[in-house]
Order: sequence, then structure tokens, then C-alpha cells
Amino acid sequence: MSVTQAKDIRNVAVVGHGASGKTSLLEAMLFKAGATARMGSVDEGTSVADYEPEEHEKKFTISAKLLPCQWQGRAINAVDTPGYPDFISHAIGALNVVETAILTVSATAGIQVNTRKLWSLSKDRGLARLIAVTKMDGENIEFNRILESIKGELGPECLPLNLPVGSGHDLKGVVSLLDPPKEIPKGVLGDPKTLRDALIEAVVEVDDELMQRYLEGKEVNAQEVQDCLTKAIAQGKVVPVLFVSSKKLVGIEELLKIVVDFIPNPLGVTRRGVDLEKSEEVTVKWQEEAPFSAQVFKCITDPFVGKLVFFRVFSGVLDGDLSFYNTHTKKNEKAGHLLKVFGKEQHVIPRAVAGDIVAIAKIETISISDTLCSPKKHIKFQPITFPTPMVSLAVVPKNQEAEQKISVSLAKLAEEDPTFKVSRDSQTGELVVTGISNLHLDIMLHRLKRRFDVEVNVHEPKIPYKETVTIKANAQYKHKKQSGGRGQYGEVYIKLEPLHRGQGFEFANQIVGGKIPGQYVPAVEKGIRETLARGVLAGYPVVDVKVALYDGSFHAVDSSEAAFKLAASKAFQKAFMEAKPVLLEPIVNIEITFPSEFMGEISGNLTGRRGRIIGMDTIGKMQVIKASVPMAEVTRYETELKSITGGQGSYSMELSHYDVVPSHAAQNIVAQGKKKEEEE
Repeated sequence: MSVTQAKDIRNVAVVGHGASGKTSLLEAMLFKAGATARMGSVDEGTSVADYEPEEHEKKFTISAKLLPCQWQGRAINAVDTPGYPDFISHAIGALNVVETAILTVSATAGIQVNTRKLWSLSKDRGLARLIAVTKMDGENIEFNRILESIKGELGPECLPLNLPVGSGHDLKGVVSLLDPPKEIPKGVLGDPKTLRDALIEAVVEVDDELMQRYLEGKEVNAQEVQDCLTKAIAQGKVVPVLFVSSKKLVGIEELLKIVVDFIPNPLGVTRRGVDLEKSEEVTVKWQEEAPFSAQVFKCITDPFVGKLVFFRVFSGVLDGDLSFYNTHTKKNEKAGHLLKVFGKEQHVIPRAVAGDIVAIAKIETISISDTLCSPKKHIKFQPITFPTPMVSLAVVPKNQEAEQKISVSLAKLAEEDPTFKVSRDSQTGELVVTGISNLHLDIMLHRLKRRFDVEVNVHEPKIPYKETVTIKANAQYKHKKQSGGRGQYGEVYIKLEPLHRGQGFEFANQIVGGKIPGQYVPAVEKGIRETLARGVLAGYPVVDVKVALYDGSFHAVDSSEAAFKLAASKAFQKAFMEAKPVLLEPIVNIEITFPSEFMGEISGNLTGRRGRIIGMDTIGKMQVIKASVPMAEVTRYETELKSITGGQGSYSMELSHYDVVPSHAAQNIVAQGKKKEEEE
């Protein structure tokens, strides 16, 4: 399906909490629009959206899928998105490239944790919004309770555009409030007249003249109301609420009609960018005659097919030789083909116009958030902002073949998910993967095995403790060994003292009178540095100390660099143990957002984790706590926070500083470190 004009495009992202019916709603829309010959099923594994093996196994959407269709001469680019917070990056990417969000609310489950989050994300981006109340064929549905909860939690601008006739097994259809029938059928839920009056009153508010006529009791015709509805939806003054049943195909046609007739098309919508040649901010209009510009929002990496890159055209047209400039890599690129993607199917198209969502394949250097633009006009859009991943696992390849492939394979997975990070801990040497949650990491490591045949063992990453001293100490050590032939001799005297936190290591050569020849001093420093790296107390690196070499002795024949290196190491270990050594632990600043009713439990839990609250704030019904807490106490905080808040809490954290480990905790860490040394 190739689109020729931006005015005929409707871009929508279907978002909502997990199991709220997003994918089933899209299956019904695609079937009704004739894009599929039969309705797929999530439970049966026949959905055109959930085609990945992990999605078949889990029976929920894991990554965003593009599912275009046509209805009444309009092209609808629908994006199905994951509903669980673990995979929210895919929803964020989709919301960045559409004009409208369709939020699904299950009639049986109501508003849930991720419903609110995705509602806020859609609203903050200034998107038009629709609410589809799904599963109206379910049992024990209370219409008034559903509607009131939507208005109460999401806002009074949420107004029904249709009403269900019956519910559950008795659901027969829907009645339009915009263009109601002359005779309202029996069994309709809600008060049609009252709800229609509220709708009309909200719609005419976007037109002062029309509102004045309405308030004066003068006639307002249907066409005027419909014209105002388009503006009201685009401005967020009215959020249509539509009642549907995907299984019974009830309300689906009405939803498609609202999408093609009333939600915004790309024309008239603008986006801010930076003109790189002039280094100034500019407004990019969605016009076909403007220079080409687009932004990447999704990538798929396949070891056999290569990389598939999805982008939204913001302005201009991409056709002809398919050449463009990537502002991230600062290179000109050329695509082999333009693709229109439908689930896992790909179709070659001749051109991409302003407002369309398309894909290209086999250009490995393109990443999510990259701006693609005309080689003659360099425009750059702000990168898409994604949540910071917090949950980490250390990964170890199971075999030599996996070890050879693991770094490249993990890097390819990270390219398609901005919330999946891969790093090598410089202190512990561990290969660490970090994601949004344990479930997120489990899925990514499953993909690692399926796509790249790389199997790993996992464990919690080591806490990067450090060692230091708190007072000054002196030490002397003489290394003397004679075993026939040339012997070994070296003697050093050192002074050890603590430095301020973060100053690292300082070495001072205070030898006078040639008591140690100059050629052996570097060996002394090297011996000390190697001991710093190995640690003394519990096998962790030593930091923030100063060592001064002030005396010693040598032998004209038996002294060597190796002898002085060993003597320096032994002297340092003696001085270290006499200088009241302590362990240092990483302290993180954590910011936790949660419903206010959990304030007592959250603050008490933090105190039990040796946390110190440093600030509080309130955002709507949510409470925010900022605290300082040892990293070792929050390695599994994701699980704890979910348990306390019923999945409604979220958090972010960053390394703040290092501080002394309390003596009672340090004893256990030291004992574990010594045990490990003995085992090795």
C-alpha cells in the first residue's frame, strides 16, 4: 500500500496496560478494514502483530509493530505497542511519530498502572487522544462505574461518542451520540440525552461564535458540530470515549470512522528541529515540497536479514535515488529499497511522503533517534527520551563459541532497545547487562539464545567495593633470599596516609643520599600499584592513599627490580593493616515515584536499607521521594517496589559517591573476600 498525499494519512499508536485488549482491537480493525482475511488471536498465537516466539510463549506484546490498513480512502498507520512497563521504550518510540494515541481501557479491569503512565506520555506530547473501552462483551460490567472512573482519573474532557446497547452476552451494538438515531434502541446504557448535551457543549467551546449561538438556544447543525469536533480532539479539549468488543466486532466500524474523519492528519502539525548549518532552532512543517527530514523510532536486528530501520517522514519526500544524510553519523547514505511493513511482512514501495511511516533495510549504521534528512539541508531533531534502565545482571558465556560471539550479539540487541544496556565493569571485569526489569532481561537473553545461538549463565553483579585507610602508618620490609648463586635483596621504608575521597593514589619518592638507587624506585611504585589493584583487606581496589618511599637499603650484587617490587608490596600490606583500614561502598541517589498511600511503607523500607531521605515532592496523586542509599541495598529493589505498590511504583538512580561501610556489614564482606581468595 503506497500513500501519495499526507492529508490522507492517519497515524495512531494503540497504547494501554497489558491485557487491556490492544492487539485484539487492532486485529478487529484490520479484519474490518479488509487488511486481513481472518481475525488473529493472541491466545492462539495467530495474531499478525504478536509473531515473535517470545510473544507466542508469553501471550503478550513485547515490541511495537506497524500494522497499516485503509478505510474509506484513508491510510491508517497503526502501531501496536507493549502494555507492560518492562517494555515501555517501544510505546515511547511509537508515541514520538504519531498524531494520535488510542488508549485502551478494559471494561472488566478498568484503569490500571500503565494506563495512567501512557495517558501522561500521550498528553505530554500534545497528541490527540481517543479512549477505546474494550471487552464490553465481558461479564459483570458496570457502565456508570467505568465512565466515572475514566473521567475521575483521566479528566472531564473524556466524553462518550457512542453508548453500548447491552453488555456481556447481551451486547448488541452501539449508538452514536454524534449522530443519534431517531429512535434510541432498548437496552442502551447511560443517559443518551444528558451525555449528548455534555458532548455538544464541550465541542462548541472551541468556536466562540458557535458557543454563543448554542448558549442562546439557537440551532447548531450537525456539520458545524463535526467541524468543531475535529478541532476539539486535536486540541485535547475533547477525548472521545468509544465502547467496543473486538470478539463481537461491535463498535469497530464506528472507531474506524472516527479515526479517518476526526483525528488529525500530518498537515498543519509542526515539529521543532535544529538547522545544523545555521545552528539555530527552526520549525519543520509537514509539507511535501519542503526538504526531506525523518526520525528513526524502531530498529530490528536479525543475524540473517540484517537491520530493519523504521522511521517517520516529517517533511518532504524520499524517492528517486533514495539518498539521505544521517546527522548522527554525519554521513550520506543510500537505501536499496523503501519498504512498507505489515507485521512481519515487507512490501517495496516507490516513495515515502511527508507524514508516512516506512522502513529501509541493511544499513547497519542507523540507530534509534537518528535524524535522516536531505543531503542539501541538514536538520536534526531532539533525540527520543527513554527511561534509564536500573536492573542489572552479570552474564558469563556457557562455552567458548558463545564467548567469541557474545559482545557483538549483545551490542546488536542493544541497538534495537534503548533501555537495554551492555557494559564491562572496569573494576570487577564482569560483562553486565542492564534493563528495565528482570522480565525485560529474561526476554532479551532469550532472544540472545534464539537469534544468535549464544547461551549464558547469569548472576547478580558484584558490588564494586573499594578499600582505603583512615590514619597514617609507617612500615618497613626487607626481602632477602639466598639459595645458591645470585641472591635477592631489597629493603624499603614507606609512609602511608589517607587522601580525601576521590583523590586516588599518590606516590612520593623521598629517598636522599642514594640509599636506594634511582633505577629501583619505579619498581617500588609498581609493586605498590599492583597491590592497590589486588586489594589487601578483602580483595577490592585500594583508593585515596598517599605512599612516600623515604628509606631503604640495597645490595650491589643481589638487588634487582623484582626484589624491590616484592619488598614494596609487603611493606604496603603491613602499613595498610596498621592504618585502620575500612571498606568503601558505592552510594546511589534514588528517586522513587509511587501513589501517596504507600508513603509510610516506602519510607520505612528505605530506612531499613540504610537509606537517608533527602527530599520529597508531590506530583498529582503521586509521591516522589529522593534518598541516598547504599547500592548493595537496592540491587533487587525493583522486585521489592513492585511488591509494596502493586506494580504502581517506579524509580531511577545514579551513582553519587563512596562512603565507609559500617563495621558490622564490613565484617561479612571481608570474610567473603578472604574465603574467595582461599578457594582461588
